[in-house]
Order: sequence, then structure tokens, then C-alpha cells
Amino acid sequence: MDKATFGGVLIAVGGILAGLLLEGGNLGQVLQPTAAMIVFGGTLGAVLIQFPLAVVLSAFRRLGHIFAAPRVDPLATVRELVKFANQARREGIVSLDRILPTIKEPFLRKSLMLAIDGTEPQELRKMMELELDNQAEQEENLAHVFESAGGFSPTIGIIGAVLGLIQTMQHLDKIDEVGRGIAVAFVATIYGVGSANLFLLPAAGKLKIRIREEQIVHEMALEGVVSILEGMNPRMLETKLLGFLAEAKKTPEETVPSESNP
Repeated sequence: MDKATFGGVLIAVGGILAGLLLEGGNLGQVLQPTAAMIVFGGTLGAVLIQFPLAVVLSAFRRLGHIFAAPRVDPLATVRELVKFANQARREGIVSLDRILPTIKEPFLRKSLMLAIDGTEPQELRKMMELELDNQAEQEENLAHVFESAGGFSPTIGIIGAVLGLIQTMQHLDKIDEVGRGIAVAFVATIYGVGSANLFLLPAAGKLKIRIREEQIVHEMALEGVVSILEGMNPRMLETKLLGFLAEAKKTPEETVPSESNP
């Protein structure tokens, strides 16, 4: 669980609702199903017009990642690559073939499989970098889905408010209900601006961070596999891989225990 995401949502929503209650309001004033239908339905429709359905569905599937801790552990990947380097140094890179089924990360498994199959280091790097570039381009659209939704929702909220005002103005003969009608009409604006700034745009930013974290681990895995294929010393490989991480300022002994090199 990502405590920052959950805490941020609770603080933001709780602070706004607490302010409403302290001003003498009540939750019923902002719970308007019609306004929610206009804002969220209109926003979803606009997003579907801009992006293919497959991209939108993928974006919603990845949405859960902003509430969870990162799926990949960079230091665990470094440890794994250093272990592979030590084994390849002792028994040859072909010996890593028997541990391929135990590798859960698809990108690392594919890179190592190509290395074991005898792919030249430069060719291996070229092939996997092409895959990384294509994957990065696809994943970039996932965050753009929520950025676009955050741009659409405030405007659609204004549309909802105008529609509510139109309905209110048609009943000016009941002057006692005009004020209440205007207040209800502006709830759509609250939904639009609130959803954009409290969830959609922050979610896009957090998703970009999660995607970049995964990309860094993939880049590190590729560099590690190519270095193993080139016969780099495991200790040198460890130091090189730690350069990809923020923890690289620590000494190797503080981060990744390595086996002694012969």
C-alpha cells in the first residue's frame, strides 16, 4: 500500500468536507447524482473520443498501481544480477539457462535468454532498447489519459452548472426556489474542478513516476545482462548498476552483499 496516495486522498477530501461542515453546510448539499452524471459521464466520453478504447482500459487497469507500493524492487534486481554474474563467472553464462523459469520479471528473463542463446552484446542491446522505446511510448499514453480527463472535467463541470442555471431560470415564478436551484447548479463545477485537482491530475503524475521507476529497472536489467555477457567483474557490475539508483550514494557493502570474487 502506498501510504502517500491514501493519506493524500484522505487529507484532501477530509479537509474540504471538514471546511464545509464548519461553515454550517451538510453533505447533502454536494451529493447531487445529476451533477455527477453530467461531469463524470461527459469526461469519460471526451476521453474515449481522444484515445482508443484499449488505451483507456489499460490506463484504468494501471490506476491501481498508484495506490500500491512499487511492483519492482531495484535493489533486489541488483542482487539478482550480481548473483547471475558470479554464477556466469564460475560456470559460464550457459549455466544460467536452468534458472530462467524462476525469473518472474519478463523483460529480464527475455534479455537473459537472448544472452544465453549467444546473441552478441551490441545486437542484444539494440533489440531490447527497441522494445524499451516501444513500451515507453505506449505507457506514456496511460498517464495522458488522466491528464486529459483532468483538463476536460472542469469545463464539463461548467457545462453542468450552466445547464442547472437554465433550468432554474425557467422557474423564476417560484422565487423562493431560485437560490436553492443556483446552489445545486454549481455543484457540477465543484465535481469538475475537484475531481481534476484532487484526483485525476495527481493520479497522472503518480502514474508517470511508477512507469519511470519500472523503466529504470528495465534499463538497469539490460545493462546488467549485457555486462554479464561481456564478462564484467561482479563487483564492478554491482557498482555500475547502483549508479542507476538513488541509493547509489551508499557504498556497495551497505546495499548489496556480493559474493567474494576468485
